[in-house]
Amino acid sequence: MTPEHFDLAVPVWIKGRENEENVSLCLTANVGPGSVTLKISACSVYQLFVNGEIAAEGPARTAHGFYRVDELDLSPFCVKHENAVTILVAGYNVPNYYLIQAPAFVCAELYENGKPVAVTGQAGFDARLYTERVQKVRKFSFQRTLTEAYVLPGGYEPVELAPVGPKAFITREVPYPRSDRADFQRIAAQGTFTTDDPESEPDNGLTVDNEREAKRIRNVDAKETDRDPSVITLGEHEYAILDLGRELTGFFTFDIETTGGRLIVTFDELMRDGDVPFDRLTVCGSVIYDLAPGRYRLVSFEPYSLRFLKFSSLADRVTITAPGLVRFEFGGDVFPAPDFKGDETLARIYEAAVSTFRQNTLDIYMDCPSRERAGWLCDSFFTSRTERALTGKSVVEHAFLDNFLMSENPDLPHGMLPMCYPSDHRNQTYIPNWAMWYGIELSEYRDRTGDETLIADAKKAMYDLIAFFRRFENQNGVLEKLESWVFVEWSHSNDLVQDINYPSNMLYAKFKRSIGELYGDGALIAEADALAETIRRESLRNGWFCDNAVFDETGVAHLTGEVTETCQYYAFFSGVATKERDPALWNALLNEFGPERKTNNTHPDIAFSNAFIGNYLRLELLFREGLTDKLLKEIKGYFDYMAKKTGTLWENDGDYASCNHGFASYVAVWLRDIFA
Repeated sequence: MTPEHFDLAVPVWIKGRENEENVSLCLTANVGPGSVTLKISACSVYQLFVNGEIAAEGPARTAHGFYRVDELDLSPFCVKHENAVTILVAGYNVPNYYLIQAPAFVCAELYENGKPVAVTGQAGFDARLYTERVQKVRKFSFQRTLTEAYVLPGGYEPVELAPVGPKAFITREVPYPRSDRADFQRIAAQGTFTTDDPESEPDNGLTVDNEREAKRIRNVDAKETDRDPSVITLGEHEYAILDLGRELTGFFTFDIETTGGRLIVTFDELMRDGDVPFDRLTVCGSVIYDLAPGRYRLVSFEPYSLRFLKFSSLADRVTITAPGLVRFEFGGDVFPAPDFKGDETLARIYEAAVSTFRQNTLDIYMDCPSRERAGWLCDSFFTSRTERALTGKSVVEHAFLDNFLMSENPDLPHGMLPMCYPSDHRNQTYIPNWAMWYGIELSEYRDRTGDETLIADAKKAMYDLIAFFRRFENQNGVLEKLESWVFVEWSHSNDLVQDINYPSNMLYAKFKRSIGELYGDGALIAEADALAETIRRESLRNGWFCDNAVFDETGVAHLTGEVTETCQYYAFFSGVATKERDPALWNALLNEFGPERKTNNTHPDIAFSNAFIGNYLRLELLFREGLTDKLLKEIKGYFDYMAKKTGTLWENDGDYASCNHGFASYVAVWLRDIFA
């Protein structure tokens, strides 16, 4: 990390309210044309407008106790004689996996032609409570912060700002996001709806319950259309569903003229049964606007991932124009697509992989840009390779790994890394396996970048992690009875994680070897080799690796006999198995498994892998062995239906979870290597 500072500004917030949940502040100032710059940091999130047009959102995320600083050139936006600069800041103060929970503040310096115009803690900004945004609403999801509900226009309520103490500022480091506009392509359906009468008023302390209000809507009829969505007129109890043509991530925006009333906006990656399943991902994909008569330009404050968006009107008449999405995704340059020699399927899958990378790589690597926006380990192992392949750099990876090293985790056992970060883990949950992936990725990061500084900075954390795991090693060095959330993959493998889980131990052997090689620790490398041999001796039966062993009432461990496809891939990925030592198993995996196995039902007694991460480990093994034709065939079998449906790649092999997951962009690495 590199320290940063403000020349004049000090961090401020509404006096006495920095720890209050979901308080929003609005700062405004006017500047002329010319060279205009803004230096800003905030907690939790700021959104910037110039002359009513969205110009930025930030800051970049980092560890508890640190705050990254944005330095923005606003000159391209300041084209009028007088230009209105508006900063909205939300102080969320709720635990989540998306943003750190910390007291709210904003620190900003606005310059015109090199001279300060507005400075927090001094003068120039007009400050008011952003009363338009409803404070008491439900969470968007367990992993994210709060939903959005608005009453427009809001009243002017000036506030007193007070310094909140010094902050540890550091540089942004990562590229600024891409923010071009995407227009909706068509109206997919229109119709009418009724609203269920509430049985009773909710006794949950909420002013607006987005989920409850959206669930009251019952479609009566629907007509599929392909109409131009640039102008949409709705009467009371009428709706329209818009289609972007593919899934994208950003801030939905539209202009609206209304006679006054409520507009409910719902969204999702998919349509199901002719409607938008806004709660499909155990989220509340709903934003509610209560509008007085008039005209408004509306922009969501939070970024959302969607292909379909539904307007449901409870006003007598609304006219919606220019609906679109301001994209919020990776802003760095990526290499041009390779020449796929006329293969449209591979070109489509590659485009979906790049789009998935862009939407999940911002200031950190994210698992998904929808329900979580969280920086998970393991996912990052794959996305880090993708960043290097697509950009030739590892800028986001450095920031991502460094965040973990800066973190202090009072909610986790000493030595354990968070499973995702920056985030809060108040329930003290962690994934022991995921911490191992940090070390494995760190080893590859050194090979990619030659950055010995980060490697040195990480040494204590890595050996503290090894010390944590030693508490679970038995006399043979095998991990047993790991605590918290032991995760192998989204499949039957996850039902077999106790008492001795062999995929976890295979990963542990690879982790020990990675750390040993990083720091020249021959003893640790020897431990890794010994553990690999112990796993083979204990787990390999009849040519297959068994997933787990459990203890009987006398304390003796017995293999369960359960064998999963994914366990075999862990064995080869970790080096516990090789095609030279295990030729029969290798040939069986090569010829009798893959995307067609669910159809031909070979080896029905062996549980199937899922996309995350078994299928990817399989394809990586094909890639390592140079089996290009088979790899390309299976890439088509695993991913083309995803690319066609959403233009992104998914968390699972079905559309029942996230349809846009960062690790899935790794497909681009294989395709670039083959065709670039």
